[in-house]
Amino acid sequence: MPSLCPTWSLPQRQTAVVAQGPGKLAIQHDIPIPQLADDMVIVKTSAVAINPADAKMLDYSAAVGAIHGYDFAGIVVALGADALTAGRLSVGDRVAGLVHGMNTLKKDVGAFAEYVGAYADLLLKIPEHMSFEEAATLGTGTATATLGLFHELRVPASLEQLQYDQSAKDESPETHEGKEFVLVAGGSTATGTRALQLLKQAGLRPIATCSTANFDLARRFGAEMVFDYRSPTCAADIRTATGGELAYALDCVTQADTTQLCYAAIGRAGGRYVSLEPFREAIAQSRSLTIQPSWVMVLTIFGHKVALDGEYGREARPEDREFGARAFTAVQALLDRGLLDTHPAKVQSGGWEGVIRGVDIIRSQAMSGEKLVYVIS
Repeated sequence: MPSLCPTWSLPQRQTAVVAQGPGKLAIQHDIPIPQLADDMVIVKTSAVAINPADAKMLDYSAAVGAIHGYDFAGIVVALGADALTAGRLSVGDRVAGLVHGMNTLKKDVGAFAEYVGAYADLLLKIPEHMSFEEAATLGTGTATATLGLFHELRVPASLEQLQYDQSAKDESPETHEGKEFVLVAGGSTATGTRALQLLKQAGLRPIATCSTANFDLARRFGAEMVFDYRSPTCAADIRTATGGELAYALDCVTQADTTQLCYAAIGRAGGRYVSLEPFREAIAQSRSLTIQPSWVMVLTIFGHKVALDGEYGREARPEDREFGARAFTAVQALLDRGLLDTHPAKVQSGGWEGVIRGVDIIRSQAMSGEKLVYVIS
């Protein structure tokens, strides 16, 4: 049996933003509360964040009748039996995370709702100093960055190294010896800043590409060096700065020019390249003998089947769920020690109507150095 907060009586129905068809969302007031599985909690939503995937997936593969949205923050109001036994979370805790919104297999789960059904082991407890609006930016960035870096890209560091404060150590040139460079293309995106900070905390040497306007942001999140992606000599500058030894690149933008830039920046010996969307095979073929490419589908972190068409579809990967639980535990340790900053939030009003407008905004306007966040009462 779930544990319910005695001062809150959960309704049978709720208000949520639901997919109506390709590119179409609507607010409905009669949506069932998510079913509470043993490994889940119910969260009363306080704030949600908008991701590019909110528009892309709505346009690409709308699950009619499903609640939309990935990122949220709020208060735990109920726990499933396993979540209660684990003892990590309690009713009343302030938490943030992500869910697989607009899922045709679980239509009652999505972030854009009054009540979110989330996996307990893929949640972060929000520190006292952090607002719900700030915390709403954490979920997808944390999941994508950890899955991309430590699982798919296989950088030479472990999640366990995040448990220790690498940034507190001496940063003299001698301490860099033997540490690998890792390039984060799109270092000012929400996933990019999260990747930079995690790489720094893991004891590696993160470098970034972004616009000159966001150089300070990338440096604040841990980039040792930052390069202007618009510069015609960007890749050559990276090769020079890294002594031609760059072997790892995470592409948080995944356009033809960023894939080309990463491939040109990686040293002659080659390495690994991971993108967040399907990459251009023609570019990958240009160095097929030395660079191993792949792309990460963050929805596999839930461990269940991703029922999407074409190359976005995935069979169930329970090992990714196990990884996700370890990743969120490691990131929680950073949060608890005050070592994790949140991506800049552009906080908006307007409730659920505002959220729908936000999805339209993200469809036509890439957010640079900030993330749209909407307050939900």
